[in-house]
Amino acid sequence: MNAGERSFVGVVALIGMIRIFGLFALFPVLSLYAAELREATPLLIGLAVGAYGLTQAGLQIPLGALSDRIGRVPVIVGGLAVFAAGSVLAAVSDSIYGVIAGRLLQGAGAISATLTALIADATRTEVRTRAMAIYGVGIFASLMIAMVLGPVISSRFGVAGLFWITAVLGIVAAGLLSVLPEIPQPRSRDSWSILPAFRADLLRVDSYIFLLHMIMTATFVALPFLLTDRLGLALTDHWKIYIGALLLSLLVAVPMIMNDHHQGRGHLIGLAVAMIIAAQLALTFLGFSLIPVFLALSLYFAGLNFLESGLPARLSVLAEDEVRGASLGVFSGAQFLGAFVGGLVGGRFLGQGQPTDVFFVCALLGGIWLAMQGFGRFQRS
Repeated sequence: MNAGERSFVGVVALIGMIRIFGLFALFPVLSLYAAELREATPLLIGLAVGAYGLTQAGLQIPLGALSDRIGRVPVIVGGLAVFAAGSVLAAVSDSIYGVIAGRLLQGAGAISATLTALIADATRTEVRTRAMAIYGVGIFASLMIAMVLGPVISSRFGVAGLFWITAVLGIVAAGLLSVLPEIPQPRSRDSWSILPAFRADLLRVDSYIFLLHMIMTATFVALPFLLTDRLGLALTDHWKIYIGALLLSLLVAVPMIMNDHHQGRGHLIGLAVAMIIAAQLALTFLGFSLIPVFLALSLYFAGLNFLESGLPARLSVLAEDEVRGASLGVFSGAQFLGAFVGGLVGGRFLGQGQPTDVFFVCALLGGIWLAMQGFGRFQRS
């Protein structure tokens, strides 16, 4: 990439990272916090964790398509404003239903597809997959940092304070748009049809990201309870497990990403899914001791890290230029719908107070994914 492309991708990635931090810093603490709210039940706790995914899923496609028509910036600014408003609503709520409403409103700022489409608009075809991979790695890094810092911040300011911080971050992210150089406009189209975004090869990748985020959200509904109730770790110590497992996972994830060359290669996708299945089975049957849990999380993060960069890169190769916003909208919609369904699954199977039940269901979901993927035979364009 040339200097202009690097600067553009860096700023847009930073906007996306700030927003993702605001959403995912709540993952390690929200289920425990929600359990103490008025009218909380296990199912409602899971809904509070994953509710943002429902509105994200429903609005990614229309907002992505709208950005193809009116430009990316108005959609991004509006989405960040809605995200900040949802954070404020959740911060001032003292019931589980108020927090769920805030999370739904947070999700209504559905700009992931528009951000990635903006990167594609500003980069040449020959460097686009690299740009998308940089964005994807940045988003994953932000997700991991959020999971580490979320418990630390909430221990000092409370979960309500964490919601207030996410509101401020949304405003800061909107301000970063002002430092972008001249923003390219998407290629205009005569038709509003988004049918090309639903090609079979694209839907295959969309189904993978759905399953990835379904498993991830269900895992983080149950994981705080495993660490706190079964292993006796204080909430303020959870970050040590997360950061240690993340750093160890890089020993596996980085070579996989480098070998993939930002293409989403089939045999590596199959390997990453198998790693996630093995990690979930280890959490199910070996979750009584800290060391097996730590190693399982390291294996899980390695697979997750690879897939978070490999799947968007694959979609960017396959999507047509003129419906890129809509195609990425379908992809992001599937991603966040997976998060919503994962929250419900996690809450449902946590209902008996057994987080290991959730991990076993996640392993089964991984098995379904591996069967769909065909043990490494990924469709090539």
